[in-house]
Amino acid sequence: MAYKSICIFLASSADLDGLIASACSLARRFDAHIEFCCLGIDTTQSVGFYAGAPAMIYQDALDKASESAAGLAEHVKQRLKSADLRWSVDTAVVTLGGISSIVGLKARFCDLVVLPRPYGGERGPQDEIITEAALFDGGAPVLILPDPGAELPDFSKIVLAWNQSDEALAATRAALPLLKMADTVNVVVVDPPSHGLERSDPGGLLSQMLVRHQVAVDISVIARTLPRISDMLRRHAQDQAADLLVIGAYSHSRLRQAILGGTTRNLLEETSIPVFLAR
Repeated sequence: MAYKSICIFLASSADLDGLIASACSLARRFDAHIEFCCLGIDTTQSVGFYAGAPAMIYQDALDKASESAAGLAEHVKQRLKSADLRWSVDTAVVTLGGISSIVGLKARFCDLVVLPRPYGGERGPQDEIITEAALFDGGAPVLILPDPGAELPDFSKIVLAWNQSDEALAATRAALPLLKMADTVNVVVVDPPSHGLERSDPGGLLSQMLVRHQVAVDISVIARTLPRISDMLRRHAQDQAADLLVIGAYSHSRLRQAILGGTTRNLLEETSIPVFLAR
């Protein structure tokens, strides 16, 4: 298995060149086709408009969204016109409420989605919606890049967070092409339950599966010493000098994550290394 179809969703010019360069670097690594979907997003809200105003305002907003998508697409084409890889560019104009449909459709038919960190800086609500749509509506694994740049790390040391959940297992399977290329994969289990199915050998069955795929594995079972699991994982990844963290995404509902926070959201807000998500 390898990633042969990689999709990038672009909704703004923030980190645009860095994201293009990073995505192309990954596509070369797997000899993959890379598709750029440039989104023009209409954020117009009709609440409070006077009679007759919405039609004019909507048309103006749609024109601006269309121009934005076309501008992003032209920029990508100029950057890639002499690139030594297979690529394509598509555009779409959508409202905030329509993002999930187009992103979910395209993500469903690709092997991997590459996106920037959805929080902080110049990010807006569309970035979070795109990330969640790729995971929930498209069912695709997502590689989050906190600092898009010219070259991605080699991903030679990977930390894989394991908690026996369906999401963690899905992330492991989806990340196998990267895990097989790594020098070492550290399976970390934080505060395993004393009465769980794996109580006598936390992470043992998972490691056995990975070894059969020729993945070099070691296991770390650590006590929870910080209030948030995300802080434990970030600190452990730093201690391991890891260049990628693999984790199952959104084991709690999106609403709960949005209101109360959660491991996935906290990690995406604060991570300094790429994060591979799947569910």
